[in-house]
Amino acid sequence: MNPAARVKLSDVAERAGVSVATVSKVVNARYGVSKDTIQLVQGVIDELGYVGNLSAASLRSASTNVLGILVADFEPYSTEIIKGAATVTRGTNWELLSHAGGETHGWERRSIARLGGTLIDGAVVVTPTTSNVNFIVPVVAIDPHYGPNQVPTVDADSYGGARAAVEHLIGLGHSRIAFIGGRTELDSSRLRENGYRDAMAAAGLEVPEAYVRESHYDPDVAEAIALDMLSLPQRPTAIFSANDVTAIRVLGAAKVIGLSVPAELSVVGFDDVPQAALVTPALTTVRQPLGAMGEAAMEMLLEILAGTERDTHLRMPTELIVRESTAPPAG
Repeated sequence: MNPAARVKLSDVAERAGVSVATVSKVVNARYGVSKDTIQLVQGVIDELGYVGNLSAASLRSASTNVLGILVADFEPYSTEIIKGAATVTRGTNWELLSHAGGETHGWERRSIARLGGTLIDGAVVVTPTTSNVNFIVPVVAIDPHYGPNQVPTVDADSYGGARAAVEHLIGLGHSRIAFIGGRTELDSSRLRENGYRDAMAAAGLEVPEAYVRESHYDPDVAEAIALDMLSLPQRPTAIFSANDVTAIRVLGAAKVIGLSVPAELSVVGFDDVPQAALVTPALTTVRQPLGAMGEAAMEMLLEILAGTERDTHLRMPTELIVRESTAPPAG
């Protein structure tokens, strides 16, 4: 189906193998449809991006003059990106709608199906989970799970940033360096692990199996992992965590068991969210230009809407920010 064409009730009915009347009942929440059929039809609605009559005024208009920035959740990483995107639309005729779609797989597809065409003319989507390109409005992805592909994409140099972080720790004299990763299904998370492993290999350092764990970027999980690592007979003298929120919980784990940071444990994060500079000790981290990524993605979306040809993948540099949480190992 042409992604630019508006999806009709008949399209949904044909794909679902039901009547148009049944689809209409589901869309309008009327009685007379079984639970299984409702689930089937709703799944096709989400898949095709049928938006119904959410806004009659906007359906009559060629444009809503509203752009979306869609995130899974409002947390420090996405908030900084939203701030950057907002600077691009400020003072223009465009309005910006922020929307949190939830953590479930395919959340961005469902969100665009509900908002696209009737409420927004295009969207910047932060960490989308699928590689679907048949959206009903133009989309620019930031740090998609699957990495750059056919969807215009803005991301950061996760591999280079991770390697720089580990090389910093090696340069301080650390050899027992652990890594708390994010989510293995996320391309940037895999690149950070690759950067860690390659830096260790280049220095001739072994990586014990117990030194690499996956936190799913869950702070509670990261703290539990850190406590496990720090109870090992040969505990790490440094921990590199794949984002700042989990690295900050590593600092908390060290405090719980009475380890001094950085005298007895060095900690490095990734992102450089505002909290990284405010914790004690201030966190050494890899800075992603989150605000600039939001700006670049919104500018890319506006160029796409204007029909301007441009590169469809922008990888932005990262930078190691050395603060107070790293030092040479004790002894």
